[in-house]
Amino acid sequence: MKHLRQFLIILLFSFLGEGLKALLPLPVPASIYGLVLLFAALELGIIKLSAVEDAGKFLIEIMPVMFIPAAVGLLDSWSVLRPTIVPVIVITVLTTII
Repeated sequence: MKHLRQFLIILLFSFLGEGLKALLPLPVPASIYGLVLLFAALELGIIKLSAVEDAGKFLIEIMPVMFIPAAVGLLDSWSVLRPTIVPVIVITVLTTII
């Protein structure tokens, strides 16, 4: 029950981020709004870290699994990606280093 409550708190902030995305005409993803709101709530002491810590750790542990669909999508579009693979790799490496 504790994990469910923590996950629901995270989902609430995701929902608030979706609401802000609908209200504000800025090109910012809703997930970023939600993360900023959750961060602000944690920093201001509105929510204690213990209220979301275990669910957050769980979500971080399963994060690699979430990248599988994206990787499969890249493999699916290999014919389109092949001509631009060198610039994409260079840009990815440089921006990662920067």
